[in-house]
This record gives sequence, structure tokens and C-alpha cells, in this order.
Amino acid sequence: MVIKSINLQNFRSYQEKEFKFSSQMTLVVGPNASGKTNLLEAIHLLATGRSLRAQIEVEMIYYGQELARVAGEIKSQNDEKNELEIVLTSGEVAGEKVAKKRYLFNGVAKRMVDFVGNLRSVYFGPEDLEIVVDSPSTRRDYLDSVLEAIDREYHRANLSYQKGLRQRNKLLEQIRDEGRPRSILFFWNKLLLENGEKISQKREEFIEFINQQPQHFGELQIRYDKSLISPQRLTEYAEAEISAGMTLIGPHRDDFQMEIKKEKKMRNLHQFGSRGEQRTAVFSLKLAELEFVAEKTDDPSPPVGGSEQDRPVLLLDDIFSELDQEHRKRLLEVIPKQQTIITTTDIRLVEPAYREKVAMVKL
Repeated sequence: MVIKSINLQNFRSYQEKEFKFSSQMTLVVGPNASGKTNLLEAIHLLATGRSLRAQIEVEMIYYGQELARVAGEIKSQNDEKNELEIVLTSGEVAGEKVAKKRYLFNGVAKRMVDFVGNLRSVYFGPEDLEIVVDSPSTRRDYLDSVLEAIDREYHRANLSYQKGLRQRNKLLEQIRDEGRPRSILFFWNKLLLENGEKISQKREEFIEFINQQPQHFGELQIRYDKSLISPQRLTEYAEAEISAGMTLIGPHRDDFQMEIKKEKKMRNLHQFGSRGEQRTAVFSLKLAELEFVAEKTDDPSPPVGGSEQDRPVLLLDDIFSELDQEHRKRLLEVIPKQQTIITTTDIRLVEPAYREKVAMVKL
């Protein structure tokens, strides 16, 4: 699938703007603060239903406006055209209470779960370095964002697990503080065991897939630090959990480590990797994610408007600025499989031979 065009109304820095894209590669060129990342965020929003950066929807609405619209025309491999649209509000328009977010497919309102997947994208930007250097929760969020976008079973399991986790933690506090019987945990133990196993299995499958991918930017391996949840471990941690008033094992405690080959040994990227090595390693991770999403969504029953063998749109935000010439050249060799939209502040960072082949948007 490809995105042919996108129309933005009161979205971020854009009051009214339309962009058209090549089905191969489009370069978006402009100085800092010209709206390049906002454009990629809008495409990502149509694909996932979620913002790249905003904690609340109103942050994406142009200052002083009541609503924003992001509408995109997409085309599948069988040349079927469809329109995706998301309307964002603060919850009130013209004095009337309205939904903060609406999803429309060809003008027909859809639930988020039915809207997401008609366009798929993989985004890589400077903030993705946080996957390496930030807390374990950031890495868990990354796993969830990939898997929830392509696997409804994972999404349901994770929602159920998080709900059960909150309730079980409350009960652990009550057992500790009020002396309630441990038997009140029975149902919630079962819920966490059932859904935790599904979550761990899917995460493990994704990480194994990454480790089997070709190494375009150096040898990268992901080590999964799985917090196994089982009846035996729940029994083993029973006293400690009551004392702490919280659940101490399970996928909400998972983490993973990124390692690269350095000095003939696998080294922790956070501890031993330079910023450049971290950046190229995360990009390798994103390329593996791209292949994973493409493989897992290549099925005979794609979403409305999709088709078999559709690949996600690759969104690259200012990736050239921190790659040397060799890595930039290698990047341009490994990304032509799908529609790619790249932002840059300096067109000179793009190999001259490629400038003539790609569409260009200037901001």
C-alpha cells in the first residue's frame, strides 16, 4: 500500500496544507522547525491512530482552534483508492460536547480497532535512541507498540493483563494492610498467567525474528530479559509480593538489551556504544521491525482497502544528519522495497545519483 496524498487542517504547525507523495521515495526538505516531523507524525497517526509525541490529543491541534483534521488518500496494490481521516478535538466544538477523536474510512465512522491497519507505517526518528538509553518501560512500550499494531490477540491480552495487574496490586495491599485472605487472588492469578504467557510468547517471537535478520549496519543482537510468570514462581514470590504490595514477576517487568559486536565480543550498546553506533543499531532494529510487520500482515484477509504483500510505509526523520557517507549510501541501498518518506535539512546529504530519482517536497 502507498499513501498518495495527505491533507492537514489545523494540525500542529499547519493550518491548511496538502502534500503529495511518490509511490517510491519522497524527500521532504526544509530547515529545522519547518514542520517536517509534524508531517511524518500525521502519516503515522493515520496508520496507528496514535501520536508519535503528544500525551493528549489536544496537543496536536493548532493553537486556538477547536478541531484538527488529518485526511489521507491511500492506494492498495490492486489500485483501489480509499480515504482515511482522523478528526481531533478538545472534547468541545461550538459549545457542544463531542468525541475527542473520530476515525473515518471513506467518510464512514469506524472504531479505532477497525480503522488501524488500513495503512501501516514504521517510523524512525532521533527520539528512538531512547529505546537504547531509557528505562525498561520504554523498551516494553516499544514492543507493545509494534505488536499491538499488527496483532489483535496481543492487544486484547495486554489490555486484560494490565487491568488484572492493577486489580491484583490493590488486593495485595489489602492482604498486607487489612489481613484479607490470599484466596482473593485466585481469579487474578489465573488472568495474569493466561495473558502473561501470550504476551511473553509474542514478544519472544518478535525478538527472535530480529536476531535472524540480515545485518546491514553491523552485528546487532537482542537479548530478551524475560520475567517469567508461572504458578511456581507466584508461589515462590508470594510473601515478597504481599510485603511489597505489588506484583513482582510477569511481562510488566520484562526488558531487553541491545548488543553489538565490538572488539570481537558482544557488548551492551547502552554501556559501550557510541552515539553513532546506537543510532545505526536502532535503525537496524527498525529495518527488522519493517520486515516483521510486512511478514505478519501478508495474509489473505487484509484490512479494508489493503491487499496481499502490502509493505508498510517507511518514515525516516532526519536520519542523514548523523550518518557518515558510507552509511548514508548503504541506507539508500536497503530501503527501496517500499514507499519511503525521508526528511532532511540538507539536500546535499543525499547522494547526487538519488536526487534525480526521487520526488521532493520543499518546506
